[in-house]
Amino acid sequence: MSDQNQTEKVDVLIIGSGPAGYTAAVYAARAELKPLLYAGYQPGGQLMITTDVENYPGYPEGIMGPKMMEDFRKQAERFGTEIRYSTVTEVDFSKRPFIVKADDDKTIEAESVIISTGASAKWLGLESEQRLNGYGVSACAVCDGYFYKGQDVAIVGGGDTAAEEALYLSKLCNKVYMLVRKDHLRASVVMQRRVEQAENIELMYNHETVDVLGENEVTGVKVLNNQTQEEKELTVTGFFVAIGHKPNTDIFKGQLDMDETGYLITKPDSTATNVEGVFAAGDAQDKTFRQAVTAAGTGCMAALEAERFLVGREMGG
Repeated sequence: MSDQNQTEKVDVLIIGSGPAGYTAAVYAARAELKPLLYAGYQPGGQLMITTDVENYPGYPEGIMGPKMMEDFRKQAERFGTEIRYSTVTEVDFSKRPFIVKADDDKTIEAESVIISTGASAKWLGLESEQRLNGYGVSACAVCDGYFYKGQDVAIVGGGDTAAEEALYLSKLCNKVYMLVRKDHLRASVVMQRRVEQAENIELMYNHETVDVLGENEVTGVKVLNNQTQEEKELTVTGFFVAIGHKPNTDIFKGQLDMDETGYLITKPDSTATNVEGVFAAGDAQDKTFRQAVTAAGTGCMAALEAERFLVGREMGG
């Protein structure tokens, strides 16, 4: 009987916060759909570990990532979004209403669901890397490269993303050390050629990162040549990790279509998944752009599509 008392019915359930989730909440709340948002284990998403955000429109002086997410949250709440700081643990999308369980012992019956669980950057696992995250260590060159204009930086990775980010940094920075664990790049041939032709990118094959140096900001990086076992220190002010992202979509496996790395697949020009009434926004479905502004855009799309879906059902469509 107690389980029955814990079951709630909602029209729109948003799983995950960040720019996508909060924007979806703003739109859904203004449409008087009374959305319920589960913020998850990292409310505000990756922007909570980002310092200066300078590329989001409307903030001419830039803004701290956590402050920006606080603004997003307040705006969502102002229009009536209920936000819970708990994590969704289980979903059943096999029938409607969808059944969703969370670690606050609540069971939600939702007529529509917007997934905005984001993606997490893969890290090397060094203590110094985590300690200096936001103080010279970054997992997004497009977000943070501008702060290292004219400086020397290092980037770790050998795939297309790493090559793309190294090229982006090469246009801004004095010197870019590209640390590649293997004796070759995994990037596509065209990207390899571009990296090799860039005069200020130094490709360091067979090199692994031992430690990121610096107390309160990055001053260098200690690297190991895994063939000769020789260690050396590079003087850099920025350290970028580009070894991939992992979308936070494990709980949707077997229920929603996703690619081989776990990104949710949405229909063209839409946030609709393969389950009618379930929508995906932000980095959980976007492995290409991964920007706050694009995440917010898809959050808006998801809310509008959820509203359309609900109206269509009411009208028997």
